[in-house]
Amino acid sequence: MTIPLQEDAPKPVLRCEQWSSYLLLVFIAGFFGAFTFLLRGAVFCNAQTFNFALCASALAAGDFSEFFYYFIPITAYFLGAFLSESAQETIQKWLPIRWETLLMGIEFGAVLLLGFLPERAPHRISQVTINLIASMQYNTFRETRKVPMSTTFCTNHLRQIGINASHALFRHDREAVRRLEIHLKMVLCFFCGAFTGAFLSLRLLGRAIWVLLLPFAYLFIVF
Repeated sequence: MTIPLQEDAPKPVLRCEQWSSYLLLVFIAGFFGAFTFLLRGAVFCNAQTFNFALCASALAAGDFSEFFYYFIPITAYFLGAFLSESAQETIQKWLPIRWETLLMGIEFGAVLLLGFLPERAPHRISQVTINLIASMQYNTFRETRKVPMSTTFCTNHLRQIGINASHALFRHDREAVRRLEIHLKMVLCFFCGAFTGAFLSLRLLGRAIWVLLLPFAYLFIVF
């Protein structure tokens, strides 16, 4: 008698790859965006498109001090991607901890220190720090369950909403409906994070960032 082969059991999804973790991370990014825009120089540190445009404009105008002012966060973002990509293999090879877990600890420490900065401190300190950790977060949490993701800005999610809405409407694609829901939730969580960040920043100033210690501590523990 032929015994039918059993299908392989589905692999368990790591906690750092679950949707709830990605939703919480994009909430944090929204908070960062509101915090840096309202309190730390009216810039968005989660991505670099704005800095590139201002950097090029300053160079065209011959304002080299302004050029280097925007070139510094661009460099910090580059270093964040470089360090996170280099660290992932090294950490998992030599330490009994996943890189994703360690990154949550790093971000927790950075947020803790930023909350102690006096309001008169140069904005560049907060900007460069958040540029660095946002880049590491973006480069680390790139995909879950075969869905490309970004946990630091909304542009790609908005694009995916448009694409999947079209596929769901005209092709009756059920997978597109599922992905549409995913990206809508990511945008909504970013918006909620930005709202929370703005609401608390206007009332607590720099100390508002300490609110993020709670989600970072939670993610560190569950990871």
